[in-house]
Amino acid sequence: MIARSEPTCRTYGRSLQGVQVSASRRSGTTDELGPDEPERENSDGSDLLAALLDGMDAALCAFDADGVVTHWNREAERILGWSADEAVGRRGLAGWAVRAADAEEVEGRLLSVMHAPGRQVHEFALLTKDGGRVLVRTQSAAVRGPDGKPAGVYCAFSEVHAQIDLERSIALSEALFEDASWGVVLVDVDLRPAVVNAHAARALGTGRTSVLGRPLGELLSQGVEELESALQHVLAEGAPPAPAEVWVTVRATEGEKRRCWRSGFLRLASPLAEEPVPLGVGWLFQDVTEAKQVEQEASLLRFRTQQLHRASRAAAECEDPAEAATVHLDFALAGFADHAVIDRVVGGALTDTQAEGPVRLVRVAATPSGAPGPSKLADLAGLPVRYAEGHPALQCVERVGALRASAGGAP
Repeated sequence: MIARSEPTCRTYGRSLQGVQVSASRRSGTTDELGPDEPERENSDGSDLLAALLDGMDAALCAFDADGVVTHWNREAERILGWSADEAVGRRGLAGWAVRAADAEEVEGRLLSVMHAPGRQVHEFALLTKDGGRVLVRTQSAAVRGPDGKPAGVYCAFSEVHAQIDLERSIALSEALFEDASWGVVLVDVDLRPAVVNAHAARALGTGRTSVLGRPLGELLSQGVEELESALQHVLAEGAPPAPAEVWVTVRATEGEKRRCWRSGFLRLASPLAEEPVPLGVGWLFQDVTEAKQVEQEASLLRFRTQQLHRASRAAAECEDPAEAATVHLDFALAGFADHAVIDRVVGGALTDTQAEGPVRLVRVAATPSGAPGPSKLADLAGLPVRYAEGHPALQCVERVGALRASAGGAP
């Protein structure tokens, strides 16, 4: 360690008012104590602050008003290779931490913060002990004494690529929770929303703050069990290999809404813990209800078309018209309805004049009501079926074709 004059040491010691500890001899950093400053009185505080500084993720160094290095923590040693014993006490950075050609500019920018408000951010190329160069980003601020006058500078720095990675992570997180066009929810280990972006809040039919800490069952009336099961699986096993489509019913002020959310899940663990301790689950989802409905309708249409084609081919092989009708009905019923009947008009086809009077229909065949099974021919009594006005069977006569409708009971 390079010795300094007593006034310089004592002045800077007073300016930090007991915070001058990264130079603890026990922790590997170095400090200077004046002759009237017993080490015993400050040892406890020095050891504590030294431990705090050496435990920082960022490298830290400090200079007094004359540019002499007074503090140097372990992260600074890791990045540059210079130990605290080698760094503390040096005047300036020239020749060892900065190239001589760059030293004047670098030191000038660092020490200029003593006469500027707030913090300043710079990027410098520093030298490592083995002769290499590393680009660092620094944040520096003035250290002021009891009288408010500048007494030195502290400087925290980290490698630029590490800082950029951190800034990108923070920027990504902020963008996801502010500007993302899909829902983003941070669910805690109790399966309750901890952070929700605006898109997710709208999808859940509530505000961003009112949703926090509430059980999912208060937000969803259906699909809660499936969603909570997925979240518990992610907490225990990790993220699934592909997105999952979850159908839910959202409780909203304007009524319940059935929605399909394509969801991705990520298990979140603390980067500071030695062992992975789950903090919760990141849940990202996108509303694909309309696309799924279109897909389902197209699939149903294809199925119905195939069934009608099969029904026509099967009916064409029947010699008996009544049998052909029931066979066609059995094939065509799947995908169209749960129950069907075939009636015939008494007296044959209607003429325009006959259509003006009451229509009498006789049951020919029907499928079992309330249970699956093949259609059966009706008895031969030929008794007309009584239908109320507006019944779908009467509408079929008016339209001269089949009709599909929702009915509360069997005709």
